[in-house]
Amino acid sequence: MNTRPRFLKPSDDGGWQEDKTDVDTEKNTTFIFNSNLSLVLEQQRVRLPIYKNRNHILYLIKKYQVLVLVGETGCGKSTQLPQYLLEAGWCDGGKIIGITEPRRVAATTLATRVAEEKGSLLGDVVGYSIRFDDCTDPETTKIKYMTEGMLMREMMADPLLRKYSVIMLDEVHERNLNTDILMGLLKKILKKQKNLKLVIASATVDAENLRNFFNFNTTRVGDKDTATILSVEGRLYPVEKFYVREPVADYVKGLVDTVMKIHTSEPLGDILGFLTGQDEVDTAVSLLQDMGQPLEQFKLYVLPMYGSLPNSEQIKVFRHAPKGMRKAVIATNIAETSVTIPGVVYVVDNGFMKLRWFNADSHTDSLVIVPISQAAAEQRAGRAGRVKPGKVYRLYTEAEYEKLPADNGGEMERCELSRAVLQLKALGVENVARFDFPSPPPPRNLLAALELLHAAGAIDSNCHLTHPLGFRMAEFPLGPLHAKALLASDEFHCSQEISSILALLQVENIFTVVTSGALSMKARIKRRQFEVVEGDLLTALNVYTAFLGVKEEERKGWCYTNFVNYKAMKRVTQILIQLGILMKHFNLSLVSSKGNTENVLKCITAGFFPNAAYLHPSGVYKTIRGNQDLFIHPSSVLYTLQQPQWIVYCETLHTQKMYMRDLTVVKPEWLHDLAPHFYHKRVER
Repeated sequence: MNTRPRFLKPSDDGGWQEDKTDVDTEKNTTFIFNSNLSLVLEQQRVRLPIYKNRNHILYLIKKYQVLVLVGETGCGKSTQLPQYLLEAGWCDGGKIIGITEPRRVAATTLATRVAEEKGSLLGDVVGYSIRFDDCTDPETTKIKYMTEGMLMREMMADPLLRKYSVIMLDEVHERNLNTDILMGLLKKILKKQKNLKLVIASATVDAENLRNFFNFNTTRVGDKDTATILSVEGRLYPVEKFYVREPVADYVKGLVDTVMKIHTSEPLGDILGFLTGQDEVDTAVSLLQDMGQPLEQFKLYVLPMYGSLPNSEQIKVFRHAPKGMRKAVIATNIAETSVTIPGVVYVVDNGFMKLRWFNADSHTDSLVIVPISQAAAEQRAGRAGRVKPGKVYRLYTEAEYEKLPADNGGEMERCELSRAVLQLKALGVENVARFDFPSPPPPRNLLAALELLHAAGAIDSNCHLTHPLGFRMAEFPLGPLHAKALLASDEFHCSQEISSILALLQVENIFTVVTSGALSMKARIKRRQFEVVEGDLLTALNVYTAFLGVKEEERKGWCYTNFVNYKAMKRVTQILIQLGILMKHFNLSLVSSKGNTENVLKCITAGFFPNAAYLHPSGVYKTIRGNQDLFIHPSSVLYTLQQPQWIVYCETLHTQKMYMRDLTVVKPEWLHDLAPHFYHKRVER
């Protein structure tokens, strides 16, 4: 029996009815592909689609205070627009052009690329500023790439950003938390700083809403508008859309069947299929590779694509398929906007994506699968019309498409807000609830953030920043609980250990990822030499302490032998230097506990006390507040040991279960002694 989805065009007869790390593996990638790499730099610049719009863009920036620039991924907006502005004299008088990026790796790679195009050293004319790393020169830097958080930190020193002539918010379509906060803050600044220009650049965004958000014209006379829109269009061909007659029960199997149907019945052209996560992508790729090759004239060349895939594997999707083969790429929604895969003619859209969602009742983050928006569905369909007329096969009915939301909204509407609220308070926004956000957050999330900050001592009962604790917590480029632990380390005389632990928490993985069976066992044995029953944070500290104990010229070899991530260790060292500078600024001494492990554990408890859980007689962990069921993450050193009775965790992640990560074993009396305002002992009678 043939169970493959059946497709028809819309309105055809027959009753027919697009996710700590910088890289979200469901949504983003660190990889940047340049299809014109073989050309000299000047020829590469001219070949970019944005080049023909150069004069038009400069005219609109001069005429309007805000320009919403919509351009496809790879059109050149991130690298070329700052150079156009520099060449047009926007840096005269010592002014700077600032470009914000949502991810650190994007800020550094784009700055490196633009510095190369300008023929200057990185940090001279072109520089970057990211958390714990500033590569700029106050005298010579004219183009400055930075993360969004760094621009917010600059606002604390200069609320009107007077040294900037143009601010460019890049990759706004990602709509992360900092993006929305920045847009709200910049709207206030633009009203007072009339000479400041703002460019909002995106691959796909609700341009009309953003234009209206920044348009200060209330007269309804068009020539008095302060904001406008420009689209940089690439070459797009028509795309035929097909929907299923009946809903698909298993979209992974439905996608696999549809890819095979396209392969056996459609003319030559590459296929792009969308799924929600890495596990589903790997499953679909495996199924397609095992299904055999029904055609003799050409075979199917199947490739995965997701953010955590190594660059050497990601680059394969941009190459042409071997002669006599058709390329099929199975991807998460990073292929929607983050990268453009050449040669795609057919798209299979499963209709779902993964989003991070905050539960204000349990104070936990979940990674949930939700339907995509209509905007995302159209963006996915557009992937098929780049090289010639294409086709998109949607694994949902036309009636379901009509029910999809217009967009999925910003991260502001569904994430934990304590760090954002702390930043806004430090910037002088007293009434956060009435702050003008592009997408206002749910009141329950705001209330949860205020409760957490009050528990941590950052704000008082009147919601004002406390002095000095609240102001100091806001100054550190860390989350509120991380900053609280660091500030508490001075009292517990273990600031050297705590700063190392917090630096280790800023990198994704201190151990190298091993997939080979034989090597995996060897790596597990090596890791055991660092593991301690106190938990993940002290285990990580043991790794870094051992790393520092090796001669500098031998450290790379030591990391290779012990399956430790050498780049992560180097990054930790850089972060520690910056943390040391900040601590010195606040007159915090950098001292060691001299082997007093209990002081280190108490300090961790003092910082992360809201994230406490105990082992319930049922065998699962439960939060003390909220009674939420939790499980130890398989990557934890405590996963294979005897389960401790009381623990604190740094973060939660919900996939199949609600998992706790980065655990530390604590004593219950510490929670009462260190946070009596948050916990109290219950006397059993």
